Amino acid sequence: MFQIGLFSKIAKTTVKTLRYYEKIGLLKPCYIDMETGYRYYSTKELIKLHRIQSYKQMGMSLLEIEKLLRGEDPELLLERKKVELKREMELLEDQITRIGTFLMKQKEEKLMNYEALIIDIPEVIVYSKKVRVPDYDAMFTVIPAIGQEVMALNPDLSCRKPEYCFNIYLDGEYKEKDIRFELNEAVDDFGVEGNGITFRKMPETTVASVMHKGPYDTLGEAYAYIYQWIEDNGYEASDNPRESFIDGIWNKESSKDWLTEVQVPVKKK
Repeated sequence: MFQIGLFSKIAKTTVKTLRYYEKIGLLKPCYIDMETGYRYYSTKELIKLHRIQSYKQMGMSLLEIEKLLRGEDPELLLERKKVELKREMELLEDQITRIGTFLMKQKEEKLMNYEALIIDIPEVIVYSKKVRVPDYDAMFTVIPAIGQEVMALNPDLSCRKPEYCFNIYLDGEYKEKDIRFELNEAVDDFGVEGNGITFRKMPETTVASVMHKGPYDTLGEAYAYIYQWIEDNGYEASDNPRESFIDGIWNKESSKDWLTEVQVPVKKK
């Protein structure tokens, strides 16, 4: 679980917004310490907040989002909003396109599994190493070993809070075998390099983001969705995709509970 301050950073929203969502009953913490008043959130709330943020980027009001979360007919509400947005100026065209995309996908069986967001990843210092592995399972051995190697060279180095560990795939496409990737871990400062490990500053990056819950061998579905969403919404990929690991084998017993954020750097066409 995460305290509200750390959760706000992970979710890229403000503590004030989280408290307001709690007040109106839109998103409540999973646990409140009655002695200290501290609020705690889990990845379950992160997924729900991701969906709320997605609906907000479509231009839905909080009242409309509450109705959608309660299970009211999304097609009826979104059609009404689409007509409303068409009366507004060019600044709202992005929201109109997103709603049009959502309605177009309404009949697809797996629509509700994914929601896309446009987010800005802030500038970070990372240590990196390029690796080639036979499959995803090999990453469970390779990635911790690289972390141990970095810490041996830099015993005083600390990971950035909230943690941001991600792979950049160098093949430019989703692959299940013979995978070339670059491991990146955000840290608080530059350190000693060696054995292929380097440090660099990564600039702020705009990405299309989607949350994938489940085993890694089904990540292809998330990639298919996000690249189609990018095309449908007037963006184009500007760099290789990233995978940011939130929940996995290290903290979840079942692979169905693993949570991975797929990020594709984008720019407007």
